[in-house]
Amino acid sequence: MRVIAGRARSLKLKTPEGPGTRPTTDRIKETLFNIIQGEIPGCIFIDLFAGSGGIGIEALSRGASYAYFVENGKEAIGCIQDNLSFTKFTDNATLLKQEVFCALPLIHEKEADIIFIDPPYQAGYEEKIFQALICQPYVTEDTLIILEAEVDKSMDFLKEMGYNVVREKKYKTNKHVFVKKNLSA
Repeated sequence: MRVIAGRARSLKLKTPEGPGTRPTTDRIKETLFNIIQGEIPGCIFIDLFAGSGGIGIEALSRGASYAYFVENGKEAIGCIQDNLSFTKFTDNATLLKQEVFCALPLIHEKEADIIFIDPPYQAGYEEKIFQALICQPYVTEDTLIILEAEVDKSMDFLKEMGYNVVREKKYKTNKHVFVKKNLSA
């Protein structure tokens, strides 16, 4: 896995061993960042279930001003620390080494511009994470939330929680769902 574009372009990133993490492939990462490229410069980026940190580091490389990485896997935390140091983005990042639901209240930003969520498939975190996000003060109607999920995962729960799906990009086995909070939520 490598950084695709920007300041750290072509740098190879460490990834955790084993089935606990599922790094987003370079091709899918490139497609994702082609879609959101206009939103990246100067943004506050939050990478939940960060794994190796590859998505947040890509955002920093492409001009995000700051990124939060939330991860509780010991090996993955080590990879994120090594990758931030190797890409020289340590000063532009905070690594919250804990479970996502405990970390969310510790993010003290006026507004998060992009939140990327890549929970373990089949673990059932999707609804819980959107419930937790809706009451965070930094999640506004302008915050773009991107969920990586299995291609057949239903997103019907989002509307009743106060979110709108603004776009969906499907791949062979997974998809990115682009979500914003309703103005009335």
